[in-house]
Amino acid sequence: MTWTERTVVREGVRISCRDWGGSGPPVVLLHGLAGHAGEWDTLARNLSRRYRVVAVDQRGHGASERRPRDVSRAAYVADAVAVIQQFDLHRPVLAGQSLGGHTALLTAAAHPDLPRGLILIEAGPGRATPNTQAEVGAALDAWPTPFPSRHAAVAFFGGGAVGDGWAAGLEERGGGWWPRFDRDVMVNALTENTRRSFWNEWTSITCPTLLILGQSGIIPVDEAEAMLQQRPMTVAMSVPDAGHDVHLERPEVLRQVFQNFLEQLADQPVHGRT
Repeated sequence: MTWTERTVVREGVRISCRDWGGSGPPVVLLHGLAGHAGEWDTLARNLSRRYRVVAVDQRGHGASERRPRDVSRAAYVADAVAVIQQFDLHRPVLAGQSLGGHTALLTAAAHPDLPRGLILIEAGPGRATPNTQAEVGAALDAWPTPFPSRHAAVAFFGGGAVGDGWAAGLEERGGGWWPRFDRDVMVNALTENTRRSFWNEWTSITCPTLLILGQSGIIPVDEAEAMLQQRPMTVAMSVPDAGHDVHLERPEVLRQVFQNFLEQLADQPVHGRT
């Protein structure tokens, strides 16, 4: 099965999506900062055999609006809601990695009747981290863009599935390979995360939740423990031999975990409306 590019326009901002089709219960996939919807291709292709799968290029990323004026957390949430409503996705499972997981978390908190379930991959309520923007900016500055070839980009990003996943987000232009985002947009999108945490939002979520962490990921142990203490019904797991990019490093493990969670949700009654 292949995907079809579809577009949602909200307040003049274009949001591009990969609609994988499928006739089962809907699943919405949200990538992380500086990422793209194509990171989910392997998982989406498998899930679309039984589920309606939509992977979103979040604003400022990929084929979506490159320089939106609003990169607040609320804007990302409103985009997710617009995709769900305009595609008529009734009670979807929201799944996201890193910043995409944060978007999914905030969407579930702000719209408790919208999602049927929530899957967070290397994402949580966080804490005020004033240095994050400078660190992310420095990391992006270290990219030797333009890359002379896609092969060079894959190697720079670590090779294998991880390097290939990141390189797939580049575009060939003017004889080189460039990111499909702007550095300042990425840094500005983290502004609110550097100033506060989102624990009140976390505790207000009511839908079944699955937390997936990489064994060597970036979510601190005390943050994960606090998440489970505050919402003890959350199902959590750590994926061995995986870091922050669990979805790229261990796609088969992730597929099975997703499948199990979605099957369990299928046995539960559906209430609410979109």
